[in-house]
Amino acid sequence: MIADERRSLIWWTWVGDHLDEIWQRTVEHVQIALIAMALGCLLSFVLSVIAVRFRWTFKPITRVGSILYTIPSLALFGLLIPFTGLGLLTAEIALVSYTIFILVSNTVAGLDAVPAPVKEAADAMGYTWWRRLMTVEFPLALPTVIAGLRIASVTVIGLVTVAALIGNGGYGALINDGLQRSFPTPIVIGSLLSVVFALLVDGLLAFALWALTPWRRRT
Repeated sequence: MIADERRSLIWWTWVGDHLDEIWQRTVEHVQIALIAMALGCLLSFVLSVIAVRFRWTFKPITRVGSILYTIPSLALFGLLIPFTGLGLLTAEIALVSYTIFILVSNTVAGLDAVPAPVKEAADAMGYTWWRRLMTVEFPLALPTVIAGLRIASVTVIGLVTVAALIGNGGYGALINDGLQRSFPTPIVIGSLLSVVFALLVDGLLAFALWALTPWRRRT
């Protein structure tokens, strides 16, 4: 029976014996991804506000973001390791850098798409620039903002598996373990769980958009 399982793609006996490890890797993967997304959203929001307020900064911000986005993950890890070493800090810096271009571009595009009469009406009601941005423009820009957030989230979740190569855990640790031993079960489990996590986050963000934009449901 065990010999037959070893020849199969998934050795269920191994899965049953390593549920604690799989759970640990799940917690690590979720933590690394959520930290990266939280920091990426915060930094990108600040940069987006700067880009909208001071229009000349938009091109330099997105140009730097696009350069960071095009650097292969392993190359970026290699560039950071001499300065930040192996571990979580290096992984988070790299992961956050991959969110900037997507989130800033989508946020600014969403804000720019807000109709001028809506902005003029808010100004006529005595709204300050900041109040108009947060209570009028940003809610109307949510569809574009969340679209970018969905892309960035899936990107980060996928790249967390690569971060295992520089000493971090997550599903990448399972995949590396399987590759080192030529054992397909942890490779398949790590890959499948990473895909499931990405789909779950994407679905939650889609639901958040549906819940936060009731006016879109009416149309």
